Amino acid sequence: MKNLSVKNHAIKLRKKGFSYSFIINETDVSKSTLSCWLSKIPFKPNKETVERIGRGKLKTAMIKTSQKMQMIEKTKKIAKEDITNISERDLFMLGLGLYIGEGSKSANIVRVINSDPDIIKLAIKWFEKTCGIDKNNFSITIHLYPDNDIEKCLNYWSGVTGIRRSNFNKTYIDTRKDKKVFKKGKLPHGTAHLTVISNGKKELGVFLFRKINAWTNEAFKKINNKRD
Repeated sequence: MKNLSVKNHAIKLRKKGFSYSFIINETDVSKSTLSCWLSKIPFKPNKETVERIGRGKLKTAMIKTSQKMQMIEKTKKIAKEDITNISERDLFMLGLGLYIGEGSKSANIVRVINSDPDIIKLAIKWFEKTCGIDKNNFSITIHLYPDNDIEKCLNYWSGVTGIRRSNFNKTYIDTRKDKKVFKKGKLPHGTAHLTVISNGKKELGVFLFRKINAWTNEAFKKINNKRD
């Protein structure tokens, strides 16, 4: 009789829109038993259940956010321990890796293209420190979309790079109709095409392009042929 009374109470609570967790707390019955009793009972959560679910989701979201922040702080601490001072050799290899990933590989042009200002700044530092390139030997072309503010973007990249506006080429506006619309608004400052110009210095023209290629090939050779 007791079990029947508990079962009827559980069914009544379910019909009123209460969740399994609430009914378990009220009846002290296992979830498997409740499933047998209530599986055929239509469930429409009541206001209290909806609010409880909402609070639960909010609490879960807050926990996940807290865990995320803790992980970020932990990785920052590890990074500070792993990366101390950057030597000239470190900069050389880091910049070479950057060029392998983002640099021009054809037409004898030394160029790095990216929308990330930190990537472009690193490329400039690498060219200056490793290749002895002066700011006057850089030119920049900004590629934008119709929704970008041209003047704002030019000032932004000039400020980020320290390169004078007079060294900026004509801005390119991508108006292709077949371009996917997801790009719109995704690149608030467009993409910077940083190019090394020789200005009559032979060591900064084709020679530099081939030297970077030689560095790249030598690095690949050393790494890929290295035995553990």
